[in-house]
Amino acid sequence: MKTITLFLAGLFCLLASKMVGQSFEDRARLIANKIETVTKDEKAALKQEVEKVNEDLQAGRLTAEEADQRKMDLAQTHARAIEEKVAAYEAELRDLVQQKIDGKIHEEDTSRMFRVTFKWRDPDNWTRHHGESRTTTQFVFATGVNNLVTNGAVANSDFRYWGSHFYEWGFTWNTRLMKTDNLLHAKYGFSLQYNNLRPTDNRMFVDNGTTTDLETNPVNMRESRFRNVNLVFPVHLEFDFTRKGEHDGKPTFRTHEAFRFGIGGYAGVNLKTKQVLRYDVDGYKERSVTKGSFNVNDFIYGVSAYVGYEGTSLYVKYDLNPLFKDNPVAQRNVSLGVRFDLN
Repeated sequence: MKTITLFLAGLFCLLASKMVGQSFEDRARLIANKIETVTKDEKAALKQEVEKVNEDLQAGRLTAEEADQRKMDLAQTHARAIEEKVAAYEAELRDLVQQKIDGKIHEEDTSRMFRVTFKWRDPDNWTRHHGESRTTTQFVFATGVNNLVTNGAVANSDFRYWGSHFYEWGFTWNTRLMKTDNLLHAKYGFSLQYNNLRPTDNRMFVDNGTTTDLETNPVNMRESRFRNVNLVFPVHLEFDFTRKGEHDGKPTFRTHEAFRFGIGGYAGVNLKTKQVLRYDVDGYKERSVTKGSFNVNDFIYGVSAYVGYEGTSLYVKYDLNPLFKDNPVAQRNVSLGVRFDLN
């Protein structure tokens, strides 16, 4: 009995250590699944509410203009709900990526470890031999530095280069365009972009009616941060150099196993703009959050590209629309960072 108990205890410890020692990809995929669940639930709720609006329209309880406005309001409400619900998961994912960058996550050499294997069909082994379907899905997360292009340059910027950053997460579908060749793919989906700007020299943005200007705050600030949250729909043409395989005399295809790059663009809407200020007043730490339009453009569109190996790539995006509607000098958002596409 004692021997059995010790064996079971050892087996439990082995399985527990395996769970704790999950890889970066496994942990990121787990967070992605949580975000995907939240997104699916909100989209299902939105679909039901839109169907109710269509019923009201057909019954004559709403005009076509009222129905369109109601649908737009519902879409924005659920988009904000998604943003709020995944805020905790976003922070968890940022922390995970930072651990990866800092080298705190080390991949184990599982080839030298004792493993307990149950002989059902291994999905990874099946995919390795039979290939992926023609359309696959990925969770996308990107992070890096953010700034504004003024008069065609980012030199001598009014914003901190390393303090201003961006985050982006979303889901994409990746469709192989040719039946017998793996090179060209159409990559499309949706993303939430968080573009942050931190002004230099104790300045903040001030809405002066038709223009939004940087002005010096008479109170010394510990932080001045300006954030825009955008919902966009990116489309890229991706070149994937993963070689095709063969199984039972038939070609098989996989993605994200070699050098690849993509080029394309995005379009969407601004969901929220806010400014966060932190400062000290008479020995007390104060924090103010101001939400509003700040004369920011409601419609967002731009170009983007990425280049990398397997699931990790360098990523750049550039808004073609000016950040502010009527400012005399057009300033456009630009971001540069690292991007993770997780199958």
